[in-house]
Amino acid sequence: MKKIPVISFVGKSDSGKTTLLEKVIRELKNRGIKLAIIKHDAHQFEIDHPGKDTWRHAQAGADIVAISSPGKVAIIEKRERELSLDEVISRISGVDIIITEGYKRENKPKIEVIRSAAHRELLCRPEELLAIASDLTWDMGVPCYHIDDASGIASEIERYLHSFAG
Repeated sequence: MKKIPVISFVGKSDSGKTTLLEKVIRELKNRGIKLAIIKHDAHQFEIDHPGKDTWRHAQAGADIVAISSPGKVAIIEKRERELSLDEVISRISGVDIIITEGYKRENKPKIEVIRSAAHRELLCRPEELLAIASDLTWDMGVPCYHIDDASGIASEIERYLHSFAG
């Protein structure tokens, strides 16, 4: 099975990761790239809603609840422990790239997002970074894009994809 390249968008809270990712996802999709997103949540999240059938099934004791329609499928699995990023990645197929939001401590190439209103220091070492997206200028030997340059960042991701395939 072909290994899927992974890039993590990292940054402190309120740095603009999600806003930038929305733009980059649209840009990559316009370029014909199939992608998956894995969002890390340090808290408990809920995608099931009290009273709905899937919620009721889970409350009755089901360990895995799946809901499927012509356009989507979701699988909700109760876990004793959090899955590692690699364990989550191993469950994904059929895409050209997997992008994560978060997972700053994982050993994956990263694009660090820094908005000066939120912070002014890098979380990552330069050798961990594929690029920096910021409203500040950085001179660290790492490509630096303006935080609104979704096209430039998408091009950097495409270059990475080509190098991964080559």
